[in-house]
Order: sequence, then C-alpha cells, then structure tokens
Amino acid sequence: MKMILTIIVRLTVSCLIAGTIMGATFVFTNKAKKANEFAREEKVVYALLGYSKTNPIPESTGMHEIFRYVVSDGVAPSIGYLVPVGTHGHDGGFSFVRIDLDGAYLDSAPVSLSEEKVRNPADRAAAIAAAIGTGKEIRFTDQTIVVTDHGKRTAYLLSGKFPGFKTHIAIILALDPDYSIIGFEVMEHEEDPGLGAEIVQDYFKNQFKYKPFEKIKTLKVVKAPLPGDYFDALEGRIDKAAAIDLMKKNRDQDIYALTGATISSTAVSIGIKGMSKKFAYRLDILDKVLQEQQIAVPF
Repeated sequence: MKMILTIIVRLTVSCLIAGTIMGATFVFTNKAKKANEFAREEKVVYALLGYSKTNPIPESTGMHEIFRYVVSDGVAPSIGYLVPVGTHGHDGGFSFVRIDLDGAYLDSAPVSLSEEKVRNPADRAAAIAAAIGTGKEIRFTDQTIVVTDHGKRTAYLLSGKFPGFKTHIAIILALDPDYSIIGFEVMEHEEDPGLGAEIVQDYFKNQFKYKPFEKIKTLKVVKAPLPGDYFDALEGRIDKAAAIDLMKKNRDQDIYALTGATISSTAVSIGIKGMSKKFAYRLDILDKVLQEQQIAVPF
C-alpha cells in the first residue's frame, strides 16, 4: 500500500511539473506568436501605404485606430465606436460613442485607457465596460486604422475575412479618402495551390488597384484572357510610371478571373466589394455623428 501511495504522489508531482512547464511554454510561445503576427501586419500595412526601410514613414503620419462593438442592453442593440479624441498633435484619450441602428447618436463616455493597453482586447473591453456602466454587454466586431498626414486623412486600413472556395480568406485592404482601392494583401487562405491560391499573385491583386468606389459597387469577375500588356504592368515588368498609367486606364474594368479558379476570384471580388461598401456607409454615419456632437478627433 505504501508503495502504491508513493507512486501516486510521484506521478502527481510529475504531472504538476509537466503542466507548469507546458503552461509557461504556451505563455511565452503565444506572446512570441502575437508579436510575430503584429510585426507581419505592420510590415504589410507600411507596404500598402508605399513605405519601406528605404522609404520610411514620415513623422507627420498618424495611425488612428477605431474599434467597433455591438452593444446589448436588453432593450435594443446599438453600435459603439471606441475612438481617439483630441486634435492633431494633442492627445485627448479615448471616447466610446454609441449610435443606434438607424444612425442616430445615443451617448458617449470617456474611456480611461492608455495607448499601450488599447491594443489588448481584454484591457480594452474592461475599460469600455467600466465607462458605460452596468447592464450592457459589448462584443468586438472589427478595427479600422485611419491614416493621416499633418491631420489630413490619406488612407483607411481595413482587416476582414470572407468565404473562399474552401474556408475563409483574410485580407488587409487599403482605401484612399474617397474609398478608392489603394491595394490589398492576402493574410490567410486555404485555396487550392496553383489555382485559387493564385489570389496572392500581383497579376491578380493589382487588378483592384485604383478602382474607384463607384466601380467597386458593381465590380464583377469576367472569364476572359488577361491581355499581355496588362499582365506585364500588373507584374511590374515594365516601367513603373507606364504600369501605373495602364492600371489607371483599366480602373473601370471588371476583374479578370484566375484560370481554373473563378470561384476564388469571385470570392475576393465580392469580399472586397462588401468590405468597402459597409465601411463607407458606417464611416459616413460616424463622421456625421462626431460632427453633430462636436466630438473632436485627430482624424
């Protein structure tokens, strides 16, 4: 009996030690994973905006994050936006602005949150919950970055997911102040290699560049051969200025489908169309509310 108890104790201690080691390993590896994901996203964002190590982002550039939530209070759902407040060059903290589903202003509350903690989902949620009081539940939906130069808007950065041929496709989309497409990058997908996976190639992605918002609203995919000169421009095989000129000439054209992957091509087209239209609609409403309520924001 004593031998059995000794074995049980030793096994228990061994399990506890192993669990502690595994738990500590997970914490450190998870932090490293998140850091790597953030670094990758940051690199993609800068590239979409045209910045790199040789062309660094100017000090006059501002990156202002807007976090959107669905708020439930047991009566009617509403939309809440956590926005930075203040003016260009003058930090004023954050405010949580609530809007009803018809786009009418409900209320706003200052949120006690530091710049460091605003990117942490748990810290952000706790600060918002403390600001709006009890009896309300919040659910995070998405995040937008408004890019400014000397306080003037230059771009919007949207992260989104939509259905692909197999699972989902995750992208980061960059729009200019008129909601025309600056570009996009595929962050995650499980499309078929050699077919749908070609959505990551420049000759497909660059077809969306310079598409105006009015065209985005009706954007379709066509089954037709991609013209050779257009392909060379999209792939960067010709002079940069000439390539941009050719892409701009095709900005009112639809998207040429990938060979053998019309479904994946259509999925990206529909996804970008939906992201752009929804964002433009929501931001126009938010801008109107901020202006009517005289809530100063740095963007």
